[in-house]
Amino acid sequence: MISPNKQAKVRVLSGVYLIANRNTMADLPNKIRITVGSVQLDAELKSTKTALEVYGALPVESPVNTWGEEFYFKLAGVKDHRETATSQVKVGDVAFWGAGQVLAIFFGRTPMSMGQDPVPADRVNVIGRILGDASVLRRVMDAPTIRIERV
Repeated sequence: MISPNKQAKVRVLSGVYLIANRNTMADLPNKIRITVGSVQLDAELKSTKTALEVYGALPVESPVNTWGEEFYFKLAGVKDHRETATSQVKVGDVAFWGAGQVLAIFFGRTPMSMGQDPVPADRVNVIGRILGDASVLRRVMDAPTIRIERV
């Protein structure tokens, strides 16, 4: 018979083993391309349910809104699972705000920022990260549309 202490360790180890050896589509990174005006950036989405729903809703082209140095736009029909809901984001984060059905891309300070980091207006689900320098989006803040597609 295995002691309760060893049983707990076996359960934890076997759980880690199963997670480490899963080979499903959800475990593979989903890359997207963000185009605003003349700027194109790639981003990598996390393997969360919300990120997978956003990925499934692509491609999309939409009028883009700005709030400080954040682009956001309506992306209806995506369920927000709130796995990573937070009010702490970084430059380069891609996030989904379920209450407003909005996808947000942070590339600098927002009106609620106290320091250098952006601060969202409400808790958001961080679903991915831009690969490279997100601050180049400052050059196209007057662009009327944004396009996001699968890579």
